[in-house]
Amino acid sequence: MTTDTLSAAPGRTTVRKVTGRRVLRSEWAKFWSVRSSWITLGVAVFLLILFGTIAAYTYSPDAVATDGPPGPGGNADSDPASLALTGVTFASLAIGVLGVLLSAGEYSTGMIRSTLAAVPRRLPVLWSKSAVIGVIALVLTTIAALAAFLLGVPGLDGEKISLSLGDDGVLRSLAGAGVYLGLVAVFGVALGVLLRSSAGAIAALVGILLILPGLASLLPDSWYDTLSPYFPSNAGSAVYALQESSDALSPGAGLAVFAGWVALTLAGAAYRLVRTDA
Repeated sequence: MTTDTLSAAPGRTTVRKVTGRRVLRSEWAKFWSVRSSWITLGVAVFLLILFGTIAAYTYSPDAVATDGPPGPGGNADSDPASLALTGVTFASLAIGVLGVLLSAGEYSTGMIRSTLAAVPRRLPVLWSKSAVIGVIALVLTTIAALAAFLLGVPGLDGEKISLSLGDDGVLRSLAGAGVYLGLVAVFGVALGVLLRSSAGAIAALVGILLILPGLASLLPDSWYDTLSPYFPSNAGSAVYALQESSDALSPGAGLAVFAGWVALTLAGAAYRLVRTDA
């Protein structure tokens, strides 16, 4: 079955083909009709702006450098872009959870049966969900990253690390954060379809992005140094890093690696969606 049939008048019917564009429009409408979509997106944008602004205004060049992302109080090796993107980790959790709910939520409510009955080929549903949330997350979080940077500029006035939006690499870094978060949203959708459980997919998301790098530190140093840059969250952070670290991937390589993780998960989700019953 590749078409749906709508009653137009007594004795007459209108037959409309199921096209990718119509599936995309359906998923777009479905996304915005759910209140949790607005709330979770708002939380992600708010956290990105809030933490970035606080980090800029509490930056101190005399603060002792610490490992990990800079937080309020800053660290001596920070730059304005990294300070503005302090909230990326928190925003990525919100965006990733939203992706999970968009896909796995339909399995929890049973709505997936209606969705797949309307789109028997199935895969357009996965591609449309990924495209909708990926684009929305990319656009809104890029704007939020830009806002965090601009709001934090006055707080760094007079500091040696102060940069303007037009300085080399700044726009690339802020846009990279949006790209990373857009891919995290798609990653969440893929995990939701693959695992078909909101709780399970959220746990997997948190484990992969946050817990895995910590557990990997238990490996021998030589193994950890080799594998660490290729973990999803570490590769993703390289995408929006303003200053390239000697032990991290370049922005382009980081994007390729993280996109590869997302593509691999999407492939698994697509296989299960096609091969198993809803």
